[in-house]
Amino acid sequence: MEIQWQKSSFSTDSEGNCLELATQAGEILVRESDSPDVIVKTTQAKLAAFLAGAKAGEFDHLI
Repeated sequence: MEIQWQKSSFSTDSEGNCLELATQAGEILVRESDSPDVIVKTTQAKLAAFLAGAKAGEFDHLI
């Protein structure tokens, strides 16, 4: 079965550097549209924790 990737509604096709998400066998798949062969697999709980940390500024010191 082909993976159905989704982009954010804020993404435009002309940029070519968007995150894309999909689900497969209970996992969340993440890739960058400009490197579609590199796929990160995670769980919904781990992705939610990562996003909460990013919103809270936990990774700001890495920039």
